[in-house]
Amino acid sequence: MKIISLQKQLGDFSLKIDNLEFEIGAVHGLIGPNGSGKSTLAKIIVGTTEPDFGKINLAPLSQNDITMTSQKPYLLHDTVYNNLIYPLKIRKIKPDESEINSLLDKCGMLDKKKQYARSLSSGEQQKLSFIRAMIFKPKLIIIDETLSNLDPDSVELFENIILDKQKNDPITWISISHQLVHISKICDKIHFLSDGQNIQSGTINDVLLNPSNEIVKKYMSSTEISFNMYNSNKKEKQ
Repeated sequence: MKIISLQKQLGDFSLKIDNLEFEIGAVHGLIGPNGSGKSTLAKIIVGTTEPDFGKINLAPLSQNDITMTSQKPYLLHDTVYNNLIYPLKIRKIKPDESEINSLLDKCGMLDKKKQYARSLSSGEQQKLSFIRAMIFKPKLIIIDETLSNLDPDSVELFENIILDKQKNDPITWISISHQLVHISKICDKIHFLSDGQNIQSGTINDVLLNPSNEIVKKYMSSTEISFNMYNSNKKEKQ
């Protein structure tokens, strides 16, 4: 999946992506400071925002293969169950009750199946949004800060769900997050955006540990204490 000469003007902000490639079947991290264009790029990829210029070559995917979750998910005025099966309903796919119960149970929400979805806590709403995104088996899932309000155990649960998915039936993921420890756990490739441009792409080692770009170096220096502590502990356990 390639992005070529993409431009979008939103007020004073300009998104300009000359060339960016997302490897199919990999987990990608989209990072960078606030206002760098990460969410705007995600909305263009998913098709809810039109670019002013340029194109996205989705091949071998199509727009129907893509879904996105956000930090503040939209939920229907309905039950948890009916929110969860909505992507199946609009695609005329019969729900697999055992699969639905398994997903809800895994997230500790099986007992909330019949509860009014909008009465859930913000963390529970994000959990529902995440598993709803998976329910119709898309080939690309964009996660836009969806896990930000979750407790550490819940974040680890979804990290494991993603990693297990990649072992057994890999799809493409794009995770937008400021949590670099989370990004380093799940991502194969990292893309760093600044002022609407992709200024460095590469592996975790290339971008997070040994960045070549001065802007990325400065960004990492502001977060290196917590990230390096995690990285050191990881090495010690190995």
